[in-house]
Amino acid sequence: MAAQPVTHMTPEEYLAFERASDTKHEYYHGDLFAMAGASYAHGLIIGRLTRELGNLLRARDCAVVPNDLRVRVSPPGLYAYPDIVVVCGQPQFADDQKDTLLNPVVLIEVLSPSTEAHDRGYKFAEYRKLESLQEYVLVSQQEARVEVFSRRLAGQWLMTEFLGPGSECHLDRLDCKVALAEIYAGLI
Repeated sequence: MAAQPVTHMTPEEYLAFERASDTKHEYYHGDLFAMAGASYAHGLIIGRLTRELGNLLRARDCAVVPNDLRVRVSPPGLYAYPDIVVVCGQPQFADDQKDTLLNPVVLIEVLSPSTEAHDRGYKFAEYRKLESLQEYVLVSQQEARVEVFSRRLAGQWLMTEFLGPGSECHLDRLDCKVALAEIYAGLI
């Protein structure tokens, strides 16, 4: 994210601005932050995960969308662009533009050195407010490591770590497994 935000926009002003912009921005309580470009590894991991999940879920009522789908966590708080969004069942959108999703089931972020603390901290705290969200996945670029945070009863979240290229990442809500060797082939 950029260091200098554009400040003091309402959510409605943000959506109008964003829809006319050539650059993606995330929205945090009135402030806009331009999204930075991604590394080769970051893009490759997103592409591979999107392909693997898409293949695994193609016969189910789920869709896998990379990078460009905005998610509204709360109208006054956060509008974000997760690296990968999975929605199952009928997608719900903020308005008839159908570019701001309200009901993701799984959100995936590929960690970058500049965003890791934010993805683990503030973003995850905000994402937990989404009633539809069942799993939050953090994927390392530095090592073959995937962390899956799964919603449990009474607002509890369970973290399961999958480590090493011989591991398989289990996404319980989607009832599927993704081999880390597929995600990290040639990268780690």
